[in-house]
Amino acid sequence: MASEDSNIHAKFEVKVVRKTTVRAAGPLPHSNIISLSNLDLLSGRFPVTYIYLYKTTQSIHCIHNTLIDSLSQCLQLFYPFAGRISKSSEPEIICDNSGALVVEARANIPLKDLDFYNLNQSLPGMVVSIDPHFPVQAQITTYICGGLSITFTFDHALGDATAFSKFLITWSEIAMKKPISCSPDHTRNLPPRFPPTYNSSLDEEFTTCTMEEICNMPTISILLKRLYYIDNSSIDRLQRLASANGNKKTKIEAFSAYLWKVMADVVNKKHSNCKMGWLIDGRTRLSKNENTMSNYIGNVLSLAFAESDVTDIQQGSIADIADIVHKAITMKRDEAHFMDLIDWVECHRPGLMLSKSVLGCKGPPALVISSGRRFPVAELDFGFGSPVLGTVCSTIERLGVGYINQRQSASSDDSWTISAILWPEMVEALESDPNHIFQQMNLTYIPL
Repeated sequence: MASEDSNIHAKFEVKVVRKTTVRAAGPLPHSNIISLSNLDLLSGRFPVTYIYLYKTTQSIHCIHNTLIDSLSQCLQLFYPFAGRISKSSEPEIICDNSGALVVEARANIPLKDLDFYNLNQSLPGMVVSIDPHFPVQAQITTYICGGLSITFTFDHALGDATAFSKFLITWSEIAMKKPISCSPDHTRNLPPRFPPTYNSSLDEEFTTCTMEEICNMPTISILLKRLYYIDNSSIDRLQRLASANGNKKTKIEAFSAYLWKVMADVVNKKHSNCKMGWLIDGRTRLSKNENTMSNYIGNVLSLAFAESDVTDIQQGSIADIADIVHKAITMKRDEAHFMDLIDWVECHRPGLMLSKSVLGCKGPPALVISSGRRFPVAELDFGFGSPVLGTVCSTIERLGVGYINQRQSASSDDSWTISAILWPEMVEALESDPNHIFQQMNLTYIPL
């Protein structure tokens, strides 16, 4: 690091020009403290970063003013996002309008020269630093010859992908002077039953932990952060293979089955078993009406894991493995599971909790898949055009599992952008697969 306000990675240098604290406009509700829900306490407090690239010729002055003004209005609706999170053993959101942080920076390369594939190299420039005092922060980076990247980083205690998508879409709608589609629900009203009760299997899946334990969790290997493109024809082919037993599988189920087979081949020399996990959104499971919790802001996530013998996965067909995937996900999709999870947390408060697998303290190698198919990509226009790329990553350096996030590409042609945090052997196996499903992200797939 050359100085406090610069970050150099090979030939990619980013210099911070200014930092602005943006506060919510107008009066805010009188309630100034929001307690985290039981499911918020399971979030892990990981920083979550969304990356968007734009091809624009507008001046940075106009872009900066548009984003600042619209963010201030957006924070009035999402007022907890302008607060701060206490450092107590059981954090709370202090809604004091401390504000969100916006960083303006300049890169020394054209956007087309950015390393789109190797996020270990490019992410530290697009997110120069994370200020722990701000649960929400954005970095606007301009590049030589036009173009910019915007990264949005959130403390996971504020919410999950659904909550953050509502925030970003609202911000975009305000910037574009469109009608606002979301009336955010900040109640965090996910109460436990009385008395709380839960399936004892949750004791094997989750554990209490501290922020220190989260920051220093063991990993099975160094982690490589990579970005990939998957063509829609490859996705369709996997779905056909996964549905060969007569029951149509979802694209995520088919994709999971493929990944599980690849992982089994990678770990078979050192491990007899391996696991797959899926993040499950509980909003539609906890509400009688499908739209009741659609605007709920907070975390409503669980993890569904399935473990199998490596040899069984290697010998099974994509369709056979997809059946296992389907069963594992379906088992965690009902209201009873989420109520059990809420009650489990209630019985283990105060403090933070996390999946034992994610924390790296239980069982064989595991890979977690998160589907972002409903997360906005092409829709995130702030008035200077739709993005040419949208994805997610994290600045975390330690994670007890491999992680893959899938979302629609900005081209809206049913192809996927894949963000991956994986150990080197898994990266090599995916990239050397003769089916060429995972393609390294490059300018071929980004219309710059």
